[in-house]
Order: sequence, then C-alpha cells, then structure tokens
Amino acid sequence: MCLSQTVSFAASVFLVGGGAFAVTKAWQINRRYLPVALMPLFAGLQQFMEGNVWWGVNTGNPGATLMGALGFIFFTWFMWPFWIPLSSYVLEPNGSRRRPYMLAMTLAGLAFGLALYVPHLTNPEWIQVTVNQDSLAYEGTMILDYLMPRELTYVIYLILIIVPPLISTYLHMRWFALTIVAVVVVDILFLRYAYISFFCLLAGLGTLHLIYIIARNKCARECPMLFA
Repeated sequence: MCLSQTVSFAASVFLVGGGAFAVTKAWQINRRYLPVALMPLFAGLQQFMEGNVWWGVNTGNPGATLMGALGFIFFTWFMWPFWIPLSSYVLEPNGSRRRPYMLAMTLAGLAFGLALYVPHLTNPEWIQVTVNQDSLAYEGTMILDYLMPRELTYVIYLILIIVPPLISTYLHMRWFALTIVAVVVVDILFLRYAYISFFCLLAGLGTLHLIYIIARNKCARECPMLFA
C-alpha cells in the first residue's frame, strides 16, 4: 500500500486470506469462478511486493526497491489488463455474444501487458520510485512512450480492465466494473501525486466485492443452469 510498509503487509495478509477463501468457495461452487477468485489473492501479492518496495526505500537498499517494484508493476502493467478480461471471458456463459469480444480483449491485454512490462526487465533504469507526500510514486519510461502519448496508454489500459466486466451478463460483475470507474475518478481527482500506487490499493480493496459474488454465488441469478 502507498502509505507505509506495515500497512502494505497488513493489506497483503488481508487480501491473500480473502483470496484463499474465495478460491476454496469457487472450487466448491463452480470452477468458472476460479479466475475471479484469484484476483483478491493477486492483489494481496501485489501489496506484499509494495511492502518490499517500502522496505528497500526505508533501508536505503536500491536492490530491494527494484525487485519489489518489478513485482509490483508485474501485476499493475501485465496481470490486470490480461487477467480481468480473461476472468470475464471464463465466467461468461457459453454461446454468449459477449464472449468473442472478451476473448479479443484478453488477447489484446496479453500483448499490451507484455509490451508494458517486459522492457523493464532489460531496462531497469526505466523504473523510478520516489516518496511523494509520504506515498510511493512510480514513474519512469515505457516502451510505448516512443509510439504514443502516455495518456493514450492509460486510456487503452482502462478500456481493457473496465469494458470486459462492464459488458458481462452478470449484474455484480458490472457493478465491479463501476467500482473500478469510481476508483479511477477518485485517483484522478484527489490522489494524482501517487496515482499508480493508490489506484492499485483501491482497486485491490475493490476485489473484496468479488469475494462477495463468489461466497453468495451471485451469478446464479442470471445463469441458474450454470451456477445452480
């Protein structure tokens, strides 16, 4: 989490625990839920990596800071634009006219995420972590900066993580998409000084809604044949 090392690790334990519960319930109810169930767990692992960034910053250890940041942006830039469309696709009923669009966005998210993340492995100097107003700020270079304005990269990113759940057959997945929209609005209006860190924190907490969806088997409302 963007606030401190202690809070990052506490959020990690909370989200990983919730994700483990969601995975267990998904396995029992319907395995189509599994990709969705893994999202809180991934969010918890991302917070754990940010805790390591804080540890590196607080101890003056640039190696630990870099490794933590690489782990953090692995989820930010690679996993989320790929995994959210994939989760929506797997959950969607067979024969749904929305599935081809979700599959297309999954493949686009995979390519987009690889383009955003992999170059940082060979160019670690592109990663710049600073403390801004007692919060972590992640800035630096992206390979797509040489092809398009950074703002367009962000627009593509948001389309990939919002549109798939937004067009879902399931009401609560659409509510989850609106949760992400609300997180983006709050981030832009109030938290721009550390927007990436705060976005991942708030979106991570937003995945708690996914645990509720699975625990209460909410998808049975729209598709009882699959989730009865």
